[in-house]
Amino acid sequence: MYQFVTGPLLWLSFAVFFIGLIARIVLYIRGLNWKLDRVTYRVNTRYGVKGALKSVFFWLLPFGARNWRVKPWFTLLFFAFHAGLVITPIFLLAHAVLLKERWGLGWPAISNQTADVLTVVVIVAAVFLVLRRLALPEVRIMTTAYDYLLIAVTVAPFITGFIAGFGGENYQTWLIVHVLTGEIWLVAVPFTKLAHVVLFFCSRVQLGMDFGIKRGGLKGRGLVW
Repeated sequence: MYQFVTGPLLWLSFAVFFIGLIARIVLYIRGLNWKLDRVTYRVNTRYGVKGALKSVFFWLLPFGARNWRVKPWFTLLFFAFHAGLVITPIFLLAHAVLLKERWGLGWPAISNQTADVLTVVVIVAAVFLVLRRLALPEVRIMTTAYDYLLIAVTVAPFITGFIAGFGGENYQTWLIVHVLTGEIWLVAVPFTKLAHVVLFFCSRVQLGMDFGIKRGGLKGRGLVW
């Protein structure tokens, strides 16, 4: 079972993940109104690219955008959650070893202790994000069961992986469950709101170009992100 979930099923999950995200990017770009302001975008490409880069940079920087600064505690929670989501699965030692064995890919890895800390951060942050959705009326009114399901799908690999690390006699079972929950996440990303892992950059680039050219960029005014 372990050989299957870490072999063919993992290949299939990655294929769905990457092909699906490429399709989402293509559909996003094709969905833009290319006739709108096509002249100014072609003539003022330099301003558009500058605006796009600034938009992405300041929104990736904690407290770089105004929205991050007006909600400092949420910003810390948000960035801690996403930092753990990105760093842990990519640089976990066990994952690096698996990829090296299966596909010959290798890169630096973090220690198991660091991974444990980041895993706990992700789980705790997820709990607070759920409580925030329940406590704040302006967030609760926009939240559905679908959103809670996506949070569960996202956090499940971390919970199962953490349990597997202390699984004892049940280690193999929890390891298989961990791999399966990770593969469920990979397959779910292109078809759900989780696609914002790439659509975030698409929307920031689009908005950055729009603001950089049409909303003050050409006049040299500083843009307040």
